[in-house]
Formats: sequence, structure tokens, C-alpha cells
Amino acid sequence: MRYPTTIQNLIECFNHLPGIGEKTAERLALSTLNFDEETIQIFAKSLKDVKTKIQKCSRCNNLAEGDLCEICKDDSRDKKVLCVVENPKNIMLFEKLGTFRGYYHVIDGLISPLDGINPEDIHIPQLIERIKKEKIEEVILALKPSVEGETTSLYISKLLSKTNVLVSKIAHGVPLGADMDYVDSLTLELALENRKKISADE
Repeated sequence: MRYPTTIQNLIECFNHLPGIGEKTAERLALSTLNFDEETIQIFAKSLKDVKTKIQKCSRCNNLAEGDLCEICKDDSRDKKVLCVVENPKNIMLFEKLGTFRGYYHVIDGLISPLDGINPEDIHIPQLIERIKKEKIEEVILALKPSVEGETTSLYISKLLSKTNVLVSKIAHGVPLGADMDYVDSLTLELALENRKKISADE
């Protein structure tokens, strides 16, 4: 026996979410039956708005509801320091710490020749252009401590090796191969504070 079509369709929608199996999708779908009308309306509108209103910030490639994200709109931040991250979710990790007051740049991926991902396939050219245009003095590479992350960090540092830009990367308190999403806040904060200068000759 199957659920009514409306519920079955909702279960299948939840099942599309990463990490959500069939039983969890079923539980989530059934739980919506207990939502009041106002919650259902907000839920439905939020889903639609995510698709129609969210775009990439024209400056840093973060998620935004307009041309610029909230961080890029904040003139009180340090305009000379740029933290390079792999994806927008990583920005949220650092913002929750509340200790970094510079700006960010999302490169949307890591160099991985085995997977056919080259420097031009991610936002490295835009990063270099922004560094020059905004006269950035320090670039902090906060990329995943993996082979791909190290390759990407080295590539960026080589591109900036003949400039006056200080290039540093977060300290290795972050375990090699760790997913940034699962690094605890204290470890991440210490890694940021203890960042070290890197050289293209490393």
C-alpha cells in the first residue's frame, strides 16, 4: 500500500535532499501534516524564494539576495584582507566564530585534474582580478586540507608570488583530509589565528 499521491510526492521530494534516506523522508513528510496553516505558507514560500531570489554575489561569489551579499555590503570590515574559501557554507563557519573581520572570496571548487577540474573551471581568475583591483594586502587560504586543497593553495600562491600580497593559509590544526563542515569551532578559530605565510617554492 502506498500513501496518498500528495504525501508520496512530498516523501520523494525530501528523499532528494543529501543524507536523507527513505524512512527519514517519510517521517519529515508526515510531520508536515501537523504544521499550522501559517507555517505551511512560510515553508512553501521559503522553498520558492530560494529558487527565485538567491543568486551569487557579484563581488565574492557568496550567496546573496541581491547584487551583493551582506558581508560585501559591510563597509566596517578590513578591506585589505581576503579569506579564500571553497564554498559559501565555509563562510558561515568563520562568521559563527566572529573573529575574522575581513572579506571573503568563494572559488566554488578545488583544482583536481583527475576529476577534470582545472584552474579556469573554478573562480580563480576572478579572485586574482579582484585582488589586483581592490589592492588586497593579505590573502588567507582557508581551503580543505586535502591533496586538492593543497594543490589549489599552491597554485594561487604561485600566481601571487611576484606581487606584494602576503599569502597565508590556516594552520594544520585542521586534520588532513577533513571536511571543513565538521571541524569544530575552536579548532577552526585556532587554525585561523595561527595561519602561516606560504611560499610558491614550498
